[in-house]
Amino acid sequence: MNLLSRILRRAPTLEVGEGPRSVAIIMDGNSRWAAARGLPAEAGHREGTRALRRTVEAAIDLDIEALAVYAFSTENWLRPPAEVDALMEIFGETIRRELPDLAEQGVRTRFVGRRDRVSADLRRQMEELEDETAERDRLELWIAFDYGGRAELAAAARRIVESGLAAEEIDEDVLAAHLYAPDLPEPDLLIRTSGELRISNFLLWQLAYSELVFTDRLWPEFGADDLRAAVQAYAGRKRRFGAR
Repeated sequence: MNLLSRILRRAPTLEVGEGPRSVAIIMDGNSRWAAARGLPAEAGHREGTRALRRTVEAAIDLDIEALAVYAFSTENWLRPPAEVDALMEIFGETIRRELPDLAEQGVRTRFVGRRDRVSADLRRQMEELEDETAERDRLELWIAFDYGGRAELAAAARRIVESGLAAEEIDEDVLAAHLYAPDLPEPDLLIRTSGELRISNFLLWQLAYSELVFTDRLWPEFGADDLRAAVQAYAGRKRRFGAR
């Protein structure tokens, strides 16, 4: 199968005016939100969890099928230890308090990224939530945690080598099958908050043909109206995937 055929096979059949089925969000601006209010960064991260909940609920209302959010990158380990510790605590709290309520609304939660650098207790919480929500089918929530796009591609390459495949057997489908989560849908739309204009090592493979929307809104302020505006912007575009 040639390159164009693979692209078209994976491409959704959405027409102009239709909304995205799969959305990814880079949730940026927590620390700036807190600093502007004279608060510690931890307060911004906690407010960000509330923004996540209302955004997931808005995604359900908009009939979005999959939502992938960038919660903690491989580079975030370089932040001050106190902030990293607070992030781990908040992440655990979110799993215990927020995500089970979303499961009652039909949300299946799955995590993508590494898990070997977190505590055994946090790893257990992640696994249990995945198991408990496995049958939910209203929306798939993918949480990228200890995730980096380059690290994912390097890990995929290692797994391909370890599998013993010959060079001529390797194509895009083979590489995609060796990513952290091969069944994570390629996003139709990527949203980044806080006014930054970059993708910051997020889903490098999966975003190849995604539409991009950037907003100045800081993540803790993001809500249903902002998601709806991004979806409307997407609906006004025609996706060509390199064709005319």
